[in-house]
Amino acid sequence: MATVRHMRRFWGWGVEEAGPTPEQQARMAGTLTGMFGLDDLTITPPPTIDELELPPSRLTPPAPLADRCTTDPVERAGHTYGKSFRDIVRGLDRDFSHPPDMVALPRDEDDVARILDWCADAGAAAVPYGGGSSVVGGIECDVGDAYAGAVSVDLRHLDRVLDIDRASRAARIQAGVYGPALEDQLRPHGLTLRHFPQSFEFSTLGGWIATRSGGHYATLFTHIDEFVESLRTVTPRGVVESARLPGSGAGPSPDRMFIGSEGILGVITEAWMRLQDRPGFRASATARFETFDGGVHAARALAQSGLFPTNCRLLDATEAMITGADDGSAHVLLVAFESADHPLDPWIARAVELVRDHGGSVPDDAIRTGADEQGAREGTAGAWRNAFIRAPYTRDALVAMGMVNETFETATTWDRFGELHADVTASVRAAMAEIGAPNGVITCRFTHVYPDGPAPYFTVIAPGRRGAQLDQWATIKAAASEALRRHEATITHHHAVGRDHRPWYDRQRPDLFADALRAAKRSLDPAAVMNPGVLIDP
Repeated sequence: MATVRHMRRFWGWGVEEAGPTPEQQARMAGTLTGMFGLDDLTITPPPTIDELELPPSRLTPPAPLADRCTTDPVERAGHTYGKSFRDIVRGLDRDFSHPPDMVALPRDEDDVARILDWCADAGAAAVPYGGGSSVVGGIECDVGDAYAGAVSVDLRHLDRVLDIDRASRAARIQAGVYGPALEDQLRPHGLTLRHFPQSFEFSTLGGWIATRSGGHYATLFTHIDEFVESLRTVTPRGVVESARLPGSGAGPSPDRMFIGSEGILGVITEAWMRLQDRPGFRASATARFETFDGGVHAARALAQSGLFPTNCRLLDATEAMITGADDGSAHVLLVAFESADHPLDPWIARAVELVRDHGGSVPDDAIRTGADEQGAREGTAGAWRNAFIRAPYTRDALVAMGMVNETFETATTWDRFGELHADVTASVRAAMAEIGAPNGVITCRFTHVYPDGPAPYFTVIAPGRRGAQLDQWATIKAAASEALRRHEATITHHHAVGRDHRPWYDRQRPDLFADALRAAKRSLDPAAVMNPGVLIDP
């Protein structure tokens, strides 16, 4: 993983060799100038490490940890930000004024414990890094003057599958393993975790668990929570390890305290994870709707049918057009099933019947069944999948052109969705007009659906003003977030809280629960060094 780390962009998403080429960026700029009536767009070149003026480190590790810590400029710069819009803006502006003082690279769990002990003794903040793909300010090391410095804790060397229990279909896995490396180690056993967030290539198991990551499944197994069998976490007070069980009614679950804890209680070092046999049967269909409301009703019918499709993603017409999934004349519903056990013809047939009952058009040639993944890479589903994978690179290119490009996601009940969708759309349009971009675009899609409600995901693309992009982003973010709170929707369905969502999470979270969480933090992290500023104030 050390080689991969240095291939990665320190300022943005992914690796240096990927993303739009200069020629493709120029074509994108031409499209945007026509779409928004702009003058020629200037493309900001990416920064180089030699351009940065990083402040000197304020920390010196004890001798036994010296070879586990680094002040390498590439490492410090690469651990300064996550991958949100505001992170990319600051990166392109060459603003790396608050990097970690040290990047700690433990080789085993004992190293993790020693690093946390040192941070507590030195009064330094310890910020778990995961894979650095946070889009909500979850890994920033700007911790204020109350700390002697900040240490970014990167578990990249804890990257192995340690044990496999084939009979129980589970594995003990180190938390620093990245998605592709995890699947590579499981594949020879015919097993898979089958958890594929958009950040899969550049995020880790520990990061998924700490942020309650949402993954591949649109129904049933939507979050990493469902796959956790037991956890092992190093806290400043010691190790917490939960019993490995398929289920238990013995009090509150210890795992739940750390799943979604975002690094404020300790560092997740390994987990027993529930696995699945690798799927060999697949079926899919694509439906088109004249109205978005028709697609919403069809998605609800599928979510409540008990069929549990693997994919059930509704794209509004604009989203479908921008991603190349359709021409923008219809709203699109993508439905798919997977199984390691049986053919899926009856499942897809019933799903198509439900979709047609709600006004969806599903031509016979839009239905695919088979035993390989080719169907997922072709046609409408393939076009959307490819755009989904490319989206973070595209976002970085848009930011370099001065655009405001942001996403925000939530979940709500079916009875509230219509009013929420209308309010969010209207509020964001008003915010875009306020920032001088009345012709900006807002789209909506469903990423996940539940029997009791959908998880809508909104995307905003609007012309920005150089030097004002962060203020423009903040105006749009606040307008959308306030609309979510008005309808009692969650401030985040799968992107975590971090620092960006704190103002609204503080209002969503019950006050007495916040007190209980603070008490847990005081018990496990008496010096309050773990990821300060996230979830709660100690």
